[in-house]
Amino acid sequence: MTEKLEAILLIIDEPLGLVALAAAVGAPVPAVRQAIETLVDDYDGNGRGPRRGFELREVGGGWRLFVREHLDALVAEFVGGQAPARLSQAALETLAVIAYKQPVTRSQVASIRAVNVDSVVRTLLARGLITELFADAETGAINYGTTDALLQNLGINSLDELPPISPLLDDGTEGFDEGNIR
Repeated sequence: MTEKLEAILLIIDEPLGLVALAAAVGAPVPAVRQAIETLVDDYDGNGRGPRRGFELREVGGGWRLFVREHLDALVAEFVGGQAPARLSQAALETLAVIAYKQPVTRSQVASIRAVNVDSVVRTLLARGLITELFADAETGAINYGTTDALLQNLGINSLDELPPISPLLDDGTEGFDEGNIR
């Protein structure tokens, strides 16, 4: 049960009470309380092992893992010094097509870029920069659009703030005259 508790404690982002932890691991509350006390002692180095760089602390009516207070500055420096994850040129181009043409299907993006965009779209979805908006009723093709996370990363409030596409680019209407091809 201790192993199960540790697994749950590693992934939570808010403290969980004993009852919630007991439900999560399928154990009685008194047994979970005892296991928590054992983990606290273990992490504090009161057992056979060393004191860990993290601790199990009760806060806000629940339990959660925290970095030890004396290591806060070290962790903050490490996290702050990490280079932000960069997008590849292919991902930036795909993201631009989706931002300007949304809602747009994967095949439409592939047609515009003239390359397969499947893995790039999966990456953008995983990073939360685009989202699936709806599936086309006739074809079942998924239409994509951008998310608020993209706006936050770009430092803008809406897509209206994106720079205009160059007026020198062809808009695709050349050769058409009121529906007739010239």
